[in-house]
Amino acid sequence: GVVEACLLHMLKRRAAGFLRTDKVAALFTKVGKTCAIAGDVCRKVQELQQQVESRKNQPNGQEPLKRQGSTTSKTPVLTPQAIKHIWVRTALIEKVLDKIVQYIVDNCSKYYEKEALLADPVCGPILASLLVGPCALEYTKLKTADHYWTDPSADELVQRHRIHGAHGRQDSPSKRPALGIRKRHSSGSASDDRFAASAREYVESLHQNSRTHLLYGKNNVLVQPKDDLEAIPGYLSLHQSADNLTLKWTPNQLMNGTLGDSE
Repeated sequence: GVVEACLLHMLKRRAAGFLRTDKVAALFTKVGKTCAIAGDVCRKVQELQQQVESRKNQPNGQEPLKRQGSTTSKTPVLTPQAIKHIWVRTALIEKVLDKIVQYIVDNCSKYYEKEALLADPVCGPILASLLVGPCALEYTKLKTADHYWTDPSADELVQRHRIHGAHGRQDSPSKRPALGIRKRHSSGSASDDRFAASAREYVESLHQNSRTHLLYGKNNVLVQPKDDLEAIPGYLSLHQSADNLTLKWTPNQLMNGTLGDSE
């Protein structure tokens, strides 16, 4: 929406189309006549719009559209918000929005008044540069309508950990579950004791307390310690204290209360 507002700022009437209500579509169509990249986006948008229209005409009871997750999706779904911004959205997913905006900036006199944002010698190139980052991302897993259920919050993950750690403890479920670590050596060296204490302190820090606040948690985040080792799933968490932010990661084995024979 913000990008569209920039593209529409003081757009010439002949570029926006005299009778067209969708001025962004008119702009992309006009630019697509001389810019091959924009022309490809126009064809993809037209295909998506045809798919949406064909699905609308199907009788009720048909399988609903799936969300547009990638460029290879055969039956992409477009929510009303996605349809509203389909031109910019498609160019973004195709990773060419920055190139199209840069082309428009380079040829701004054809499409914009002199006072337009994209005609500004500083603001125009800055906008194109800012879009390089978003265009470098892979939009393969967009948020779905049920992402609140599929992507648990940090509070829910911590609550799950408490429930999991409470198994086998019948004395008081309200108490914080203890972390049991099975050591590799039975000698009980000081280094093992220090490791056990630090591990316990870390896992307990995942809980809300007066010193730190858990802002975000995500389970099954893969980390590869070395090139020759497999990636290890673990729990990633972001904590806020009075002075700073701390990013932490814990292997699932440690979260489950045992390290086994792993180093």
